[in-house]
Amino acid sequence: MPIVNRLADLADEITAWRRDIHENPEVLYETVRTAEKVAELLQSFGVDEIATGIGKTGVVGVIKGRNGGAGRTIGLRADMDALPIEEATQKPYASKIPGKMHACGHDGHTAMLLGAAKYLSETRNFDGTVVVIFQPAEEGGAGAKAMIDDGLMTRWPIDEVYGMHNFPGMPVGEFAIRKGAIMAATDEFRIEITGRGGHAAKPQETIDPIVVGSQMVSALQTIASRNANPLDSVVVSVTVFQGGNAFNVIPQEVLLRGTVRTLSPEMRDLAQTRMETIVTSVAATFGAKAELTFRRGYPVTANHDAQTDFAAEIAEGIAGIGKVNRDIEPMMGGEDFSYMLEERPGAFIFAGNGDSAGLHHPEYDFNDDLIPVGCSYWVKLVETALPAAA
Repeated sequence: MPIVNRLADLADEITAWRRDIHENPEVLYETVRTAEKVAELLQSFGVDEIATGIGKTGVVGVIKGRNGGAGRTIGLRADMDALPIEEATQKPYASKIPGKMHACGHDGHTAMLLGAAKYLSETRNFDGTVVVIFQPAEEGGAGAKAMIDDGLMTRWPIDEVYGMHNFPGMPVGEFAIRKGAIMAATDEFRIEITGRGGHAAKPQETIDPIVVGSQMVSALQTIASRNANPLDSVVVSVTVFQGGNAFNVIPQEVLLRGTVRTLSPEMRDLAQTRMETIVTSVAATFGAKAELTFRRGYPVTANHDAQTDFAAEIAEGIAGIGKVNRDIEPMMGGEDFSYMLEERPGAFIFAGNGDSAGLHHPEYDFNDDLIPVGCSYWVKLVETALPAAA
């Protein structure tokens, strides 16, 4: 089950789509042009149904198999949005939009799913239905949830759903996956500390919120070192510490902000509970006041066992024996495909992007050599999951 020859032949055409999307990046739910291009291409392929405006700017295409679509339905998802980053690749097809670029490879994800949709529309070598899902706002906007809230899983009764993401540093042609948690829940917090300001030469007359904040930063690290099971994963990072604007004034207020990353619902609950206790207690120790706002973001991306085994087998058929890591270490980054995996069984897989800059880096670029590999993965997954009757 190597690279599909027809998809290798289509690689230049698919690459052209990818580079056009790369030149015209759109962030969050602003993916209007990208969605229009996707819908136009799907129409040219002759897919059976196209729906736009799902989850604001998402696009859904429906491809029915040789039996008219009766039977099971498989969903395949690609994200479309870019990032608010100034591109530094100097590529001929670099972003034309100042301050925006495809620094995560969503242009490639979209192009690969379009390539698979073209092939599947041509061949129909399967029974059942394929739903190709082109999603906006993965980068912090929860576009997956928006599409689900708009009826994605019920309007098209999807039985299983699959996602893929490129992986810099892994050779092109290789894959990685794992059962269970593969990416973290991503939560944000904001702590507003109120003390009593005053002259820096008279600290005894103040309640110094900078001291309170400093103690709080240190205490928050004990969630990982003293509250969490050493075999569990939790990261508490304070990334903003704002307070004061003069060398001789103790400020009245300090603001802390940051993120919490966890790999299980239980650890997520524990981290939030401990944060609430620490913030209140530390502030009270110094006579200050503190208010914690804890905002839950994407849930844990947790692959389902049977679908993970199936995805790994398909990937191994494309890549070859020994080219699929079935137990990759979980990532502490987040992914809103997690919402889809909460709704339906499925699996999320990584595909090698070669020796490229890292994700979200201004010099990152999707590796076009991955296109026939990723397209072949999608096609063989469909044809194996929904085999056509003899």
